[in-house]
Amino acid sequence: MYAIVEIAGVQTKVESGKFFYTNKLSGNEGDAVEFANVLLTDDNGTLSVGAPFLDNIKVTGTIQGHAKADKVIVFKKKRRKGYKKKNGHRQQYTKVLINTIG
Repeated sequence: MYAIVEIAGVQTKVESGKFFYTNKLSGNEGDAVEFANVLLTDDNGTLSVGAPFLDNIKVTGTIQGHAKADKVIVFKKKRRKGYKKKNGHRQQYTKVLINTIG
């Protein structure tokens, strides 16, 4: 069984018993999270599609930890002007383990 869930404007496919990474969520390691914006579920070929969301279906999970992605370098330059700017950025993610769908 899997579900398509909208989390912070991003649609993600989640399966029971598996983990995924999403944009950083507020909460500590071990806290329970609940996602109510379920767009679609599939239970062994039985497909349920919401308009836009399914009623009475929630996905629950547990926060496993927080992590950072690899550094992305942003380099700006204008030739012959002496303008150079270098910035770096590391996106923060949350690892979530899905407990139940339904």
